[in-house]
Amino acid sequence: MTFETIIGLEVHAQLQTQSKMFCGCATEFGAPANTRTCPVCLGLPGALPVVNKRAVEMAIRTGLALNCTVRTTNQFARKNYFYPDLPKGYQISQYDRPICENGWLEFKANGTSGRVRIRRAHLEEDAGKNIHASEGAGSFVDLNRAGTPLIEIVTEPDMRSAEEVVSYLKSLRDVLMYIDVCDGNMEQGSLRCEPNLSLRPAGSDALGTKVEPKNINSFKFVKDAIEYEIKRQTKVLTEGGTVYQETRLWDIERSQTVVMRSKEEAHDYRYFPDPDLVPLVIPDEWVEELRSTIQELPRDRHQRFLKDYGLPDYDAGVLTSSRALADYFEACATLFAEPKTISNFMMSELLRELHQTGTTVEASPVSPERLVGLLTLVHDETISLKVAKEIFPELYAGDKSAAQLVEEKGLRQLSDEGELLALVDAVIERHPAQVAQYREGKETVIGFLVGQVMKNSGGKANPQKVNALFKTRLA
Repeated sequence: MTFETIIGLEVHAQLQTQSKMFCGCATEFGAPANTRTCPVCLGLPGALPVVNKRAVEMAIRTGLALNCTVRTTNQFARKNYFYPDLPKGYQISQYDRPICENGWLEFKANGTSGRVRIRRAHLEEDAGKNIHASEGAGSFVDLNRAGTPLIEIVTEPDMRSAEEVVSYLKSLRDVLMYIDVCDGNMEQGSLRCEPNLSLRPAGSDALGTKVEPKNINSFKFVKDAIEYEIKRQTKVLTEGGTVYQETRLWDIERSQTVVMRSKEEAHDYRYFPDPDLVPLVIPDEWVEELRSTIQELPRDRHQRFLKDYGLPDYDAGVLTSSRALADYFEACATLFAEPKTISNFMMSELLRELHQTGTTVEASPVSPERLVGLLTLVHDETISLKVAKEIFPELYAGDKSAAQLVEEKGLRQLSDEGELLALVDAVIERHPAQVAQYREGKETVIGFLVGQVMKNSGGKANPQKVNALFKTRLA
């Protein structure tokens, strides 16, 4: 029997507020354990929550960017369960009246476009973090993260493969970062995803028993966990076994899922409206005001880069994956009218240096003006592209302009036809065998001859002009 994979996704995105969802404690990452807490986020008796307006704004903007309907009246609820990192014994979330619902997001996987329906996007607070010491030395709880504002984005079960899930997740991450509501850092837990995965006989309309892998903090692990779970469930069903509804932990070292606990249903959490928080009423005028703050989103910018700059689909995808990267490219394109040249150099040289130094494009020491200065020297044939790539690390590491580096190092390209012709004639005289081969039809030999000129000129000769001169001389 063949099976069809059915996947939905729950994504928890930490909102980029300076304070927590219901109190004034800071949300900064990396502070000493339990130093960012107060009676509210610790759940002490008598402490009352107050809604963070900035978090609500970010949730509305997220819903609008995901084509959702924003509920003008929504409600916070208590989700009741016991866990050591949940000091109140419940989590403030939203249940039957979420702030946003019924949206969609488009993505592209394996060259094919798809659309995932968004069932809901709701506000909630995060729990703390359990820390288990090695070799049984004990377990600890850090409550710095307790109360941090999250938006949980829940899809319909519209995805059918690990590749689709990763593509959707990347598209979602791009959107959240474009609208400045989440930094998208999966390693620090700012973006966490939980696939809900089930198998059913091919052709069936009924849904199978769903399993939810957890502890996934990278796109690679998302793909690996889903592919492992598909294989595991296929084996269980093929052998006549039963797939149980459960939460499974993704074990990174063993590259497999392991049982964590049986998976609860919504009624197990005994949701009820939070008595300390009145319903949240959102005026239409506020929604429209926030809608006007949403700038061009990744997919729209991708299409514009294809149309306006004539870039290949791959280039446009890389450059628009980050708003800052797209802004950098457009700043260069206003100064230098060769978008493909800019794209090539950014994707190879600039991104490599940024990655190696752990620097964001916003903090790049090479400004668009300095990069364009280098590319202009190539365009004017002052230097070759090879030389430009060779000096770029020094341009990146220092404060000198490209023109200064070229002059100081004597790298100006030799383009004078008379000088080049002398070099070409000298090579023709020294290598009669290769000249004969070329004249007999072995045209690839010209690469050797051009290489000799480049060697004799210390790499300064203009290779295009040298190539043309050889073809003229040997015609």
